[in-house]
Amino acid sequence: MNDTRKKCVAIVGATGVVGHAMVKVLEERGFPVGEYVPIATEHSAHKKIKAFGREWTVRDAYKIDYSGIDIGLFTAGAPVSRELVPKAIEAGCRVVDNTTAFRMQRDVPLVVPEINGGLVTPSTPLVSCPNCTAIVLVMTLAPIARAVAIERVVVTSFQSVSGAGREALDELNEQAKADARGEPLDVKVFPKQIAFNCIPLIGGIETSGYTKEEEKIIEETQKILGAPDIKVVSTAVRVPTRVGHAVSVNVELRAPLDIEEAKEIWRRAEGVRYADEIPTPVDVAGRDEVIVGRLRRDTTRAHAFSYWAVGDNLRKGAATNSVQIAELMLQSERAVPTA
Repeated sequence: MNDTRKKCVAIVGATGVVGHAMVKVLEERGFPVGEYVPIATEHSAHKKIKAFGREWTVRDAYKIDYSGIDIGLFTAGAPVSRELVPKAIEAGCRVVDNTTAFRMQRDVPLVVPEINGGLVTPSTPLVSCPNCTAIVLVMTLAPIARAVAIERVVVTSFQSVSGAGREALDELNEQAKADARGEPLDVKVFPKQIAFNCIPLIGGIETSGYTKEEEKIIEETQKILGAPDIKVVSTAVRVPTRVGHAVSVNVELRAPLDIEEAKEIWRRAEGVRYADEIPTPVDVAGRDEVIVGRLRRDTTRAHAFSYWAVGDNLRKGAATNSVQIAELMLQSERAVPTA
């Protein structure tokens, strides 16, 4: 960003995998960080971490004064956000929250900047960053929806282990090592072995029969697209990849759309790329674009087609999207005329 006005930026959840990714994205995008305040819960407070060319001491989330912090990026979990975000906002801090705490509140914008960034205004104190899988999905749906209205979406997500945090990554690595040695696999984080396995359960099963993760994908997709009438069916599966969420999508439209035209729509869309080769999670790791491939006509339904898409869940699915929202906050401040 070309902005000389430095900001005091805090990351709440600074020691987690998304927190580390946020620092990297802030550095890469040239966000005007004048002072950095790394914050975590008691377990990780007081640790030393390196960022922005120097060493910082991690502050305790429940003991810090949030006044003087310009922008807070919250990624320490919904319970932390529900308790501390209101206090941060009251202290004058603008917040980007990367948890489930406020996503479905009517008065809180749920933003993917390429789709609905206009919802961020100078008077917006709190913006929610959507679920990582919902971001990958809507990045591919929104360009199509601008051309032809969507009737129905059936999506199956294949979500990497990093979406469950650092301990989950450690468990995958340790299980793979134990399997290679012919030893029993220790299962703690997931309900079943994740190495060399797939688990069709992310979050608890709700009264609807869907898991909480599946409900998030449904509800957030409708809210981001501003289309509560779109029918969405979701299945979420945890797979033994480290980084990168994939979605297999079947879309039914309300009018015809040529397959080649759909490809061109994605090629022109910001943050999306259509690939004739087969995109995989490995191909998007460390990148911010969402890659679409395997597009084909659904011969069983009128005006329907299926495709595959992948995105880095730690970057565009979390850190990059959050930083992009923070950039919109700064842009909205600059847009306010001075007396």
